[in-house]
Amino acid sequence: MTTPEAEQSQAEPTGAETRSGADAPAGGTEQDGEAKVTAEDGAPRPEERLERAVRAAEQALIEYEIAVETFRVEVENFSRLHHQKLGPMYARLDELDARIAEATAARTGDPEDIRKADEARARVMPMPGVEELFHGWMDDEGLFPEAAAMLTDQPVQPPQRVRPSEEARKLYRELARKAHPDLAQEEAERARREEFITRVNAAYARGDEALLRELAEEWAAGPAPKEQGPTPAEELYARLEWLARRKEMLALVAKDLEEGAIGAMLRLAPEDPDRLLDEIADQLLAQVAQKEAELAALLG
Repeated sequence: MTTPEAEQSQAEPTGAETRSGADAPAGGTEQDGEAKVTAEDGAPRPEERLERAVRAAEQALIEYEIAVETFRVEVENFSRLHHQKLGPMYARLDELDARIAEATAARTGDPEDIRKADEARARVMPMPGVEELFHGWMDDEGLFPEAAAMLTDQPVQPPQRVRPSEEARKLYRELARKAHPDLAQEEAERARREEFITRVNAAYARGDEALLRELAEEWAAGPAPKEQGPTPAEELYARLEWLARRKEMLALVAKDLEEGAIGAMLRLAPEDPDRLLDEIADQLLAQVAQKEAELAALLG
């Protein structure tokens, strides 16, 4: 697992790459390692450098968007597994805190202890939609048998893994690079690409490798993207500014993902997030045992 900034730095085109002979449009000549595109009268076109800069910025932005989307899927998948596996334990700890506070208030009769007990109980009161919130682990009546089994170390069905395979990642990157809307120069073509990429993103988020293969075949059979024609300098400047604003927006999205609670947890074990969940589960089970002993002592 890599963060968007790290993946982007690996994908950034170098100055040498943007100046390569392969990158030169037809009709160009090679001087001092840099392609010189000429007009019919032999004079260099003033838009040449801008066109190369736009192409390089487009490819860099696409790579960055791929990195951000990949990381977003990883964060969502880890968040789902986190709630499925650890949600029942957090719920049990909250219930024990409420019962300990109530037992303490019953013993002391202190108004402050009673207030704390009321607040603790309010935190675990049933809420509308709580079953959906805890992904089937809990309802208004309390924990489901599967959740109770986990808390008592009994065998339980593990949460479903939703993590794209390496082949799915490869297919997703290839499709995103070929069909990305930012490569479109006409509104109709951009709309077609946006609709297609939306389906690609949805298939990747589900880890649906078979559907990604079908989408790859669909794109290969579709109309070839039109080549970008010569663009006036003012339009090229405007496009560079738009690409820069888009990159800034994506950087904010990536920052929110990386600095969020789940993103921070992923950074602790980027290569083996499942191990991190197991370690947290062990810690929570120890806390449950400690609080159950504390409650037993108060009630005894």
